[in-house]
Amino acid sequence: MQITRRTVLAGAAAAPALAALSTNQAVAASPARTVSPARTDKSSASLQVGVGISDVTGPVAEVGMMGYSSFDQRAEGLHQRMRARAFIFESGGSRVAYVCVDNCMIFQSVHDEVLRRLAGRFGDIYAERNVMLTAIHSHAACGGASHNYAYNLAVLGFELQVFEAEVNGMVEAISAAHENLAPGTVRFGRSDLTDASVNRSRVAFDLNPEEDKAYYPGGNDHHMRVMRISRGSKDIGAINWFATHCASLTNENHLISGDNKGAAAYFWEHDDQGVRYLDGDTSFIAAFPQTNSGDMSPNLFLEPGRGPTEDEFENARIIGLRQVAAARTAFDAASDTVTGGVDSRIMYLDMANQVVSGRFTPDGREHRTAPAAIGAAMSAGSVEDGPAIPIFPEGTRNPMIDALGGMDAPVPQWLQDAQAPKLVVVPVGLLPPGGWVPNVLKIQILRIGQFYIVGGPAEFTIVSGLRVRRTVAEELGVPLENVIFQGYANSYSSYCTTPQEYDSQQYEGGSTMFGRYTLPAYQQGYAALAAAMRDGTEPPRGPAPADLSGFQPSFGPGVDFDEPLPGTQFGDATVQPGDTSPGGQVAVEFVTGHPKNDTHRNGTFYEIQRNTGGSWTRVADDNDWSTKLHWRRVGSNGSVVRITWDVPADTPAGTYRVQHFGASKARGSGAITPFSGVTAEFRLT
Repeated sequence: MQITRRTVLAGAAAAPALAALSTNQAVAASPARTVSPARTDKSSASLQVGVGISDVTGPVAEVGMMGYSSFDQRAEGLHQRMRARAFIFESGGSRVAYVCVDNCMIFQSVHDEVLRRLAGRFGDIYAERNVMLTAIHSHAACGGASHNYAYNLAVLGFELQVFEAEVNGMVEAISAAHENLAPGTVRFGRSDLTDASVNRSRVAFDLNPEEDKAYYPGGNDHHMRVMRISRGSKDIGAINWFATHCASLTNENHLISGDNKGAAAYFWEHDDQGVRYLDGDTSFIAAFPQTNSGDMSPNLFLEPGRGPTEDEFENARIIGLRQVAAARTAFDAASDTVTGGVDSRIMYLDMANQVVSGRFTPDGREHRTAPAAIGAAMSAGSVEDGPAIPIFPEGTRNPMIDALGGMDAPVPQWLQDAQAPKLVVVPVGLLPPGGWVPNVLKIQILRIGQFYIVGGPAEFTIVSGLRVRRTVAEELGVPLENVIFQGYANSYSSYCTTPQEYDSQQYEGGSTMFGRYTLPAYQQGYAALAAAMRDGTEPPRGPAPADLSGFQPSFGPGVDFDEPLPGTQFGDATVQPGDTSPGGQVAVEFVTGHPKNDTHRNGTFYEIQRNTGGSWTRVADDNDWSTKLHWRRVGSNGSVVRITWDVPADTPAGTYRVQHFGASKARGSGAITPFSGVTAEFRLT
């Protein structure tokens, strides 16, 4: 079978997409202390806990966005800042670090660099074995952090600023958690949430055996699982696992945002005026990670941007608040105290070449996985959460593809047979120079007391996650409900369906890269990993992931220089605010420099300020739900930002203003100069 260039471009771009270090500091970050690592598990030892948070927001203008693989979806502003939230657990000298990040995926490139920088700071305290990095899978995130070419096609290559923002933010969050490690307690709670997700691939789900379907009445994973983290009488954090795609915002949105899970974290961490709950040096940190959300959509009407309302931002808010309500119910009822030690195990699997025992296959016979391939169903997209990119007319050029030597490639018959019944569109695992998606992938288990977090590097459907949990629970001899599945962990390889779901070749099956026996191969790996943890032995590490950092083309637009609009200066407010009332909107515009000049990571592009006794006090900034920043190009080198504030109903009357913080790039020298500007005062009545 010969693949045309047009078809290859459309199929590959449909794969879920995929500067200098900042000196800004994370919450509670300070120089590291020296701790000797230990591998022993002392179940009677007390538990220590630490939490940390930092900013991972990359450039918010003229960068491709991650998730929908739309060439037209390029960032034009910011809704809310993206965060990394870290949690460290230590007992008897052993520790594990768990991180939840407001981005689309954790790529191997980012995972490896985070570990390198942690090693430079902490030695071998935090390593690939005991650090789990996870993503909320926001489809409104910056793209370009991957070293795997298929995930950078739609964003036109590697983006160093995005990569550095994610790496630095995660390292800072872990460092902050490390510094406030202290004795604490962890309790576990559960609740049900039935109106924040819907199965977008019910025809595939229904092909599973009755035993699987019975665990998920209605085809939905309705479980909210919560770890409540405390020190004495003070709660310092919560990890709230729930399966729903972070895709309330559609591919028509051009603002960087954490979507519904970013909203959930924000609404729990802030009071009604957007102020963080602070007590001493540490804020309460609430993470809302994914689990097995591959077939779970937040679009309750099964159309992009629809459900529970017709407004995508309102949907993100409501789905976020519903997760908060269910998490708080579980948090308040948490009574299962975590006891025992902590432990961790990892293994790398070459998923393109796994011989799978009949113990894990539906027919009880040995089978093999295959090199990665994109199916026709994947290039068609998901009609519930967003269509794939359309087939381009002949002659459409992508400089990223051209730099890689093109993508016209034959599909060998043996690969078509190995991937059957998938209709292979793009053999991405065979494209030079060694495949465009990762095939060596990390699987991991973290033990925190009697609970086990199982990390998988893909978007697992709910039944896929259930089968992995059953495999691990059986091998460890623990209750199924003590095993938590964590998708989007450590690396990314598209989807994982059950063999039965794969046969229907819905979007998820067409996106299951390594063929029909992808899930059984993972189950086999997790069984070995769990057995090693149970027996106190070390499994073989497996092959090393490829280092692809040497050749990373980038074709995204840069910033030549900035110039103000005629007759203006940088920081001038060209649209002034008017008086309004709570429930109204304030809208202003400033002449500015390109947002890529300074991403203001761990800072802000603007503040809404209130006059309090003659001084100006911040009441909102670019992290708040009620605010948005829209950027637009004017001419060839001019920039304007429009800042809006939807005034919350309980905002007090008074005198207010808006202050903008920007940076300009000089013609010739390229020097970056910060500036600020303020609007006229306005009244809230």
